[in-house]
Amino acid sequence: MTSRPERGDAFAALQNAIWAARPDDLVAAATAELARQWPGARAEVLLIDYRQAFLVPAVRGVAETFGRDPADEDVPLDNTGPGRAFAGQRPDREVSGLIGGRLLHLPLTVQGERLGVLTVRVPGEAGAEEPEPPWPARAAEVLARALKIADAATDTFRRIRRRTRLTVAAEMQWDLLPPLSRDTAGFHLAGQLEPAYAVWGDNFDWTSSGDRLTLTVSNGMGTGTSAAALTHLAVSALRNARRSGADIAEQAVLADQSVYALHRGERSVGTLLMEFELATGRVRAVDAGSPKLYRMRGNLTEAIEFDEQLPLGMFGDSRYAVEEFTVEPGDRLVIVSDGVHAALSPSGQPYGAVALLQALRDTRLQEPPEAVRALIRHYVAYYEGGEPADDAVIVCVDWDGLPGAEPVSGGA
Repeated sequence: MTSRPERGDAFAALQNAIWAARPDDLVAAATAELARQWPGARAEVLLIDYRQAFLVPAVRGVAETFGRDPADEDVPLDNTGPGRAFAGQRPDREVSGLIGGRLLHLPLTVQGERLGVLTVRVPGEAGAEEPEPPWPARAAEVLARALKIADAATDTFRRIRRRTRLTVAAEMQWDLLPPLSRDTAGFHLAGQLEPAYAVWGDNFDWTSSGDRLTLTVSNGMGTGTSAAALTHLAVSALRNARRSGADIAEQAVLADQSVYALHRGERSVGTLLMEFELATGRVRAVDAGSPKLYRMRGNLTEAIEFDEQLPLGMFGDSRYAVEEFTVEPGDRLVIVSDGVHAALSPSGQPYGAVALLQALRDTRLQEPPEAVRALIRHYVAYYEGGEPADDAVIVCVDWDGLPGAEPVSGGA
C-alpha cells in the first residue's frame, strides 16, 4: 500500500508539476496532480471572459462534476460561489446540494490582475468532509503565476476566454492592453473596454516604476480597424517616448508627430496623460482631447478640469503644457472616454450630466475592478436596451500613497 505523501511533499510535487507542464497542457497537468496529492478531490479552472461577466471552464465537459448543468457550463459572476471568490478575492466555500459535499473556490490572481478561479470539489459526504490540506491557497497562487506566463506562449487561454468571436479591431486593442487591474503599494487600478468583443479606438495604458505611475486613456477617431490602428500607433509612440525617458509632454509631442506623419491632420487621437509621484501624490497631466477625469474625495465628487489642448495628430508641431493637481490617501480617480460621458439616452439626455455622477457615488465602496464592472453595466443600461453609439473605456484608480509619504500642498 502506498503511503500518503507528507503535506510539504504534496505541495512541492504539485508545484513541480505546474512548472514542468507545457503552456497548453498547464491546466490538465495542475488539476491531475492536485487530484493525486489530495485523494478524492477534483479540481477545475475557470477563466474570466473578456467582458468580465462570466467564468469560463478551461476544460469543457466537467460541469456535472461540480453540480452545474452541462448545457450551460459558463458561470456568471453574480450570485455564484466562483463569482464571489473572484469578486471578493478571497476563498469561498459552499455546500453543493446537487452533488453533495463542499466546493472550495480560490481566486487566481497575480499582483491584483484577476485571471479566474480554481474550484475544488472537496472529498467526503456533506457534513463529513475530510480536513483540507494546508496548501490549496498557495497552490492557487502558483497556478495563477504559471497561467500568466503560459498565456504569452499559447493561444489556448485566449480562445477559452472568448464567449463569442472578437472583431479584428478588438483583437488589436486587447493585444495592446496592459493588465486590466493591479494592486500594489500606493495605488489600486482597474480598467475595462466596452463593447469588449467589438471595441474600436478606445484604449488605456499604464506602467509603474519605483517612484511613479504613468496612465493614459486614448480615443482614436473613427470605427473598426482604422480606429484601432490609429490608437495602436499613438499608444506605441507614447510608449516609445516614455521608455526612452521622455516626460509626458514629450510623449505627447512624439505621438502627435507620429500620427500627423501618417494622416496629415485628417485623423487624431484624444488622449489624457497623467503621471503620479508615488511619494507625494503630485499628478502631472496633459489633456490632449476627449477623456474626462473625476475625483472622489470624502463625500465630494467633482470633475477635474484642464485647459483643453489639441488631440494628438492634428498639426504635428503642437507643444503641450503640463498641469498639476494632487491626490490624497483615500481619493478615487475615474477616467472615462467620450463614449461614456457624451453618451445620450433614447430621450437625448447626456449620461455625463447626472447619471454618471450618481453611478460614481453608487460604486464608491467597491474595489476598482468591481466598480469598473458596475459602471460599465450602468452605462450600457442607460441606452435602455439599445446599442451604445460609441465604444467606451473606464479606468478607476484608488490612491493610498506610499507608507510614510509626505503629501504636497496646493494644486486642484
